[in-house]
Amino acid sequence: MCDVQWVNSPVVIAQNPKPVAINSCIEIDLTGQVSSDSIGTAIYSGFGGQVDFLRGAALSLDGEGKPIIAVPSTTKRGESKIVPHLKQGGGVVTTRAHVHYVVTEFGIAYLFGRNIRQRAHALIQIAHPDHRESLEKAAFEFLKVMPSPD
Repeated sequence: MCDVQWVNSPVVIAQNPKPVAINSCIEIDLTGQVSSDSIGTAIYSGFGGQVDFLRGAALSLDGEGKPIIAVPSTTKRGESKIVPHLKQGGGVVTTRAHVHYVVTEFGIAYLFGRNIRQRAHALIQIAHPDHRESLEKAAFEFLKVMPSPD
């Protein structure tokens, strides 16, 4: 069995051909910040090697790595997991700078290198249809941008 320092090393992960890192989250905000370990200030779980695997896949030596955040669009209670902003006190496990792909049952959003307006637009497009209008309004209110692909 290999040591966790080796298994979770982004350098080691990047040496694999076409690495795909699939991680989940509790919620993701319209800028692409990911909270994976807490609901507000309440710790829900550990974040394990999420950051290590996402970075390793992104830095793959063959340039074909896929760092992915896969998340259902809603909670069991029907609340959106794509939110205007993370809950107060929620920890940012993966920064917006390290998020490349976000996948829900409604599609794929590619965020890497995108500006805030483009990120908000891409995430709203993969949110549950029942929440898209409120997310658009929130993007305008909180981010002062009208979500747009351009």
